[in-house]
Amino acid sequence: MIHAITSVAEAEIVPQRLDPRQSAELAERIRDWGRELGFQAVRIAPAEVPEADRRHLDDWLAQGSHGDMDWMADRAPLRHAPDALVPGVQRIISVRMDYFPPATRRPAIQLAERDHAYVSRYALGRDYHKLLRKRLTTLARRIEAEVGPFGYRAFTDSAPILEKALAARAGLGWIGKNTNLLARESGSWFFLGELFTDLPLPLDEPVDEHCGQCTACLDVCPTRAFRGPYDLDARRCISYLTIELKGAIPEDLRPLIGNRIYGCDDCQLVCPWNRFAEVTAEPDFIARHGLDSASLIELFAWDEATFLARTEGMAIRRIGHAQWLRNLAVALGNGPATPEADAALAARAEHPSELVREHAAWAREQLRNPPHSAPLSTENLSRLTQAPG
Repeated sequence: MIHAITSVAEAEIVPQRLDPRQSAELAERIRDWGRELGFQAVRIAPAEVPEADRRHLDDWLAQGSHGDMDWMADRAPLRHAPDALVPGVQRIISVRMDYFPPATRRPAIQLAERDHAYVSRYALGRDYHKLLRKRLTTLARRIEAEVGPFGYRAFTDSAPILEKALAARAGLGWIGKNTNLLARESGSWFFLGELFTDLPLPLDEPVDEHCGQCTACLDVCPTRAFRGPYDLDARRCISYLTIELKGAIPEDLRPLIGNRIYGCDDCQLVCPWNRFAEVTAEPDFIARHGLDSASLIELFAWDEATFLARTEGMAIRRIGHAQWLRNLAVALGNGPATPEADAALAARAEHPSELVREHAAWAREQLRNPPHSAPLSTENLSRLTQAPG
């Protein structure tokens, strides 16, 4: 029987004591089992967040960089200390799973097609949260079969955890200037997951950072969301604006979003380390419903029932239909001024949501009076066309 726990101290049966040799052998088997389960890398970290990462989080929150994500600030103490979230935890098994989908159109081409939608690569297939947690739970079962019942909890972007800091401490990679975790052998197109455990496993060593003098990720950002290396203002980030922000998108940022309707990959697309990234072998991450080639008008026509049906089991569903239409309206306003685009927007003029009505009206005005220039767009597309992604 698996003993998934809220507190490691809740375990009724203490796992068998392991001497250093047994612990090292178990750690190697855990890595092998992890690879069998589809994780590209498995490493082990201490159950503590480095002081530098704690300070960085506090400074970032103090500047209001989290925007409307109040949950970031409300649960900051838990992010500081893994044992506050799971009392008694000794080690964190950190895992990495590739997600870049195969057989999708080249992102730079999609971004250049202003009448088509761009969806962040991670969201084109199945929602990764359940998939990774299920695999981590299976990994825990295999460990339990080896050592007996033990205390554990599985997470993937599902709790107040500084995942990237813990993954870096485990040696899965280093935190790059774009604040993503980077690995020399596989770039950054991967998900992270954690298994908190009370097993005294041997620790892996962190790796050196290898960004050097490169600033490609900072330079390409359409909205200038980076205040500098390692310093992202979420309030200007397209991923925040299209996913986390529930209200109106600031008008000055709307033209810079282009045709990105869910997330943004630009800072990953230009990263030189992603030349070494591999497409995923996980079938659940294959693009669904033609979202890697769909037109803006086609997606804007989805009613709520269609939206819910087409996004079932996908991360996109969490934003809801009104926010989906809000994002698409902005993208239509940034696209070609065609009669079809205007008609599509006009059809939403009486939508029940004020959020949708306001963005649709803005978009129609944009089509009638397009801006003289879209800052960074031409320059960005040139960079992205040459990108490794």
